[in-house]
Amino acid sequence: MDEPKVTGTKPKMSSTRTILLILGFLSTLAVIALIAVAVTQNQPLPKNIKYGIVLDAGSSHTNLYVYEWPAEKENDTGVVKQVEVCKVEGPGISGYSHATEKAGPSLAQCLQQAEEVIPSAQHKETPVYLGATAGMRLLRLQNESAADKVLSSVGNTLRSAPFNFQGARIISGQEEGAYGWITINYLLGNFKQSGWKKLLLSLKSSSETSGALDLGGASTQITFVSKVSSESPENQLYFRLYGKDYQVYTHSFLCYGKDQALQKKLAMDLQTVENSDLPDPCFHKGYERTINISDFFKSPCTSDMKKQLPFSQLYIKGEGDYQKCRENIQKLFNKSGCPYSRCSFNGIYLPPLQGDFGAFSAFYFVMNFLNLTSESNPLALNKVTSTIESFCAQPWQKVKTAHHNVKEKYLSEYCFSGAYILSLLENGYGFTENDWQMIHFLGKIGSSDAGWTLGYMLNLTNMIPAEEPAGPPLSHGSYVGLMVLCSLVLVSVLLFAWLLFHKPKCLQKGIV
Repeated sequence: MDEPKVTGTKPKMSSTRTILLILGFLSTLAVIALIAVAVTQNQPLPKNIKYGIVLDAGSSHTNLYVYEWPAEKENDTGVVKQVEVCKVEGPGISGYSHATEKAGPSLAQCLQQAEEVIPSAQHKETPVYLGATAGMRLLRLQNESAADKVLSSVGNTLRSAPFNFQGARIISGQEEGAYGWITINYLLGNFKQSGWKKLLLSLKSSSETSGALDLGGASTQITFVSKVSSESPENQLYFRLYGKDYQVYTHSFLCYGKDQALQKKLAMDLQTVENSDLPDPCFHKGYERTINISDFFKSPCTSDMKKQLPFSQLYIKGEGDYQKCRENIQKLFNKSGCPYSRCSFNGIYLPPLQGDFGAFSAFYFVMNFLNLTSESNPLALNKVTSTIESFCAQPWQKVKTAHHNVKEKYLSEYCFSGAYILSLLENGYGFTENDWQMIHFLGKIGSSDAGWTLGYMLNLTNMIPAEEPAGPPLSHGSYVGLMVLCSLVLVSVLLFAWLLFHKPKCLQKGIV
């Protein structure tokens, strides 16, 4: 009668052994997976920092930027950061056209500062580039020999520095626009995303990249991805970055930087003056400035408006009238005779504006001075307009007292510059009340200045590859998810094994 009990224990022992084998196998798999994923994903990397130097030789001044990045992540997005900026004393290098031998030595102090920032053991391998922009483009048009001598002087100084000199050249307006666009989108992480961030971005309807609006002293650039077929091939660029194709519209308007635009406006005003006194609505009431007529028409931007005048000096007297100032400025933008379906001004093709825009350089500096960049969301256009109008209406003495630490030349021109920026964006490019919110005035993105210099270095060092670079086997999100999953499997297996062997009373009753 006892035989059935004996035969009943064999299957139970057999099934227990099978369960133990399965549990052991799953535990082993979970441990191996945990170790394999951790080792693969977290291989030790050498801490090797590389450096690069770019000098932005603008029309009014030169800035030196020092960048650093981990050598082992040379082709990853968002790893290059700005660690130093040095403003060169004195004018831009184009300002040395009558003393070309002084252009190079003017950079010495900032180069010395770069030597102190970069470890001496890495000086020889650190590339240094100088890109000259619209000031030198104008000098080349005006006096090519002087421009060559300035570049030669600059090159000699950079060669004598302990760095790896890679060239000093005048970059085109199209290059300046393109490099500014690359900088903005590189720093915003728009070129290469992975994991959950990529999934979330793909669900958004907003543009994948941001446009770039750059304003200097002698030129201004507009650059953005256009999804319509180009009517003007010379304004079209094609990039393949991180495995994606970009069709980019860009145009640079020489002579439409804020300093040259002011010169052009004054030259137009001079065409109708009857004496040496010129009332000017773009300067504060009570402000006066004297200009030598002999110097006025030397720039290629104003030379075609040269006029014989019966006086040698012009006396400007401010009126502080924003509306009249805007009317004067709008004459700079020729909106007639567009040979395309759509133009900005002066007959230049402009496709429909799309996506967000980062506005930097003088766009940011002027609007920041006027306290129009501090809020997280862009201000409404009517608020911006009323703020600039109120500032222009303030008497010069009050403005000087309130901003006594600002150089008089810069302070006196903020009214014009603010009105000019609105005219350029509204009348020139066609931003309206509705799409004004697309414009974000940017000084820095993270630790790096918004501008063309970072994009220039990234391009010349091939740090943004055409194809997707090799990265970790898994995105960070996938790695964390897999580690959690493996850990849960291992814990579940161990818990089940413990329950099987210890059989709590509640389970024992159920089994009996």
